[in-house]
Amino acid sequence: MTTLAVTLAVALLAASTGTAWAFNCPVVIKQADDLIKKAEASKPNAETRPLIDEAKKLVGEARAHHESAKTKKDHGDAVRKAKTAAAYAEEAIVLATP
Repeated sequence: MTTLAVTLAVALLAASTGTAWAFNCPVVIKQADDLIKKAEASKPNAETRPLIDEAKKLVGEARAHHESAKTKKDHGDAVRKAKTAAAYAEEAIVLATP
């Protein structure tokens, strides 16, 4: 169910994006960073720690894509990775909530 929830969240996020991906990489990356901080503040456990670690990895990749972007597709990749990172962090928050 956990993988299904992440996949669904990513699909919904991807469907909700418009054509302005190239211009909102920093915004989406910051949102993912904020969710990661919130997830870390919710006392990670053995179940949520891997989700937070994956979110951190993906947001780092999103930053790298954004910084080296030469095309709109590169920016799109950055946004996709940042939104996926946000989905992992959000799942960690939900699982840590009693």
